[in-house]
Amino acid sequence: MSLRVDLNCDLGELEGAEGWARELALLPWVTSINLACGLHAGDPQRIRLLAQAARAAGVAVGAHPGYPDRAGFGRVELELSPEAIRDWVLYQVAAVGGMLKAEGVLLNHVKPHGALYNRAYRDREAAHAIAEAVAAYDPECWLVAQAGSELAEAGGRIGLHTAREVFADRGYAADGSLLRRGTAGSVMTDPAAVADRAVKIVSEQAIPLADGSRIAVPVDTICLHGDNPEAGEIARRLMEALRAAGVELAALPPRPRPFRVRN
Repeated sequence: MSLRVDLNCDLGELEGAEGWARELALLPWVTSINLACGLHAGDPQRIRLLAQAARAAGVAVGAHPGYPDRAGFGRVELELSPEAIRDWVLYQVAAVGGMLKAEGVLLNHVKPHGALYNRAYRDREAAHAIAEAVAAYDPECWLVAQAGSELAEAGGRIGLHTAREVFADRGYAADGSLLRRGTAGSVMTDPAAVADRAVKIVSEQAIPLADGSRIAVPVDTICLHGDNPEAGEIARRLMEALRAAGVELAALPPRPRPFRVRN
């Protein structure tokens, strides 16, 4: 197999010393991280500390903007207009981007979180608003979007460098969207099963659906969720299984633009 993919993980979402330890333990087993921007989870200190840790580990860093909804962890749909979505996304991306710049770390990509991400799978106007926000902040920044989504299409129309994402630890509905959390098969926690599934998805460039069928998708990056209690073991198994299958793991390549990187 001659394939290259990014392995990304959502971080900055766990609280306390235990959460911090769990997140740090993931860094050796991923190539990119997506930082919660402070509205659905996270805070400025965690952003700064994870930026420093990612820089030391050689891991690429992106922003993970969500709905302004800490109570619902950004997983509850909010009735925001496309204009409001654009503003909230730009606000979060700019905040994380500014903090990363202060640490000499490049904002490599933007990936929406939770209910906002799911909305951008089907909602053309919301997807366009997110893509517009990313382009307004930095047109050379990668946009990470679910393969086959309106968001991926919006990124392409605007001219953003768009990475198509699949999930190692989430189930897919018959229409290709993610299964709603709480339904059978929506979240997978067995490390061996997740690793085997990811290798099959990458090798076949297709995802299994809940109705037993499969749908062909290009795979640029694979996500696993840092808030999964088994995330550390899943990440280790996933990286080892992909490498054993001949898959090269590497972050999305930084786009050229003037930037001072701290030594």
